[in-house]
Amino acid sequence: MAFTTQRTILFGDCDPAGVVYTPRISYFVIEAVHDFLADALGGPAVRELFDLGILPPARALSIEFLATMTWDESIEIEVCCESVKTSAFTFAVTGRNAARETTFSASLTQVCISPETRRPVPLPDALRKALPPI
Repeated sequence: MAFTTQRTILFGDCDPAGVVYTPRISYFVIEAVHDFLADALGGPAVRELFDLGILPPARALSIEFLATMTWDESIEIEVCCESVKTSAFTFAVTGRNAARETTFSASLTQVCISPETRRPVPLPDALRKALPPI
């Protein structure tokens, strides 16, 4: 199931040359994944995950930069659940500009851990059902 969200590049996202500052892309990825999860779980993503009894830290984040993005530009960010494992889930995230040119592609893997033990735990059933892989 693909999910799409929109984002406008803010002045504060950019370096002095007006191009998106590289580390900001990680925020775009995480925010888009949170939007996906909020839609899939029916409420604010992080609160819903906490209510399921898990903490969802990132285990891996990989980003490939493919085209510049500039201040006031609107981008579309597509999120797909790439895989679901016993204790982890991975998203494929793609950013596109108004011309439909891919500006970045990313992969984000999160792991479910217990708030008490800080050790991995299996995905709760409600989360597993909300994450059909592509």
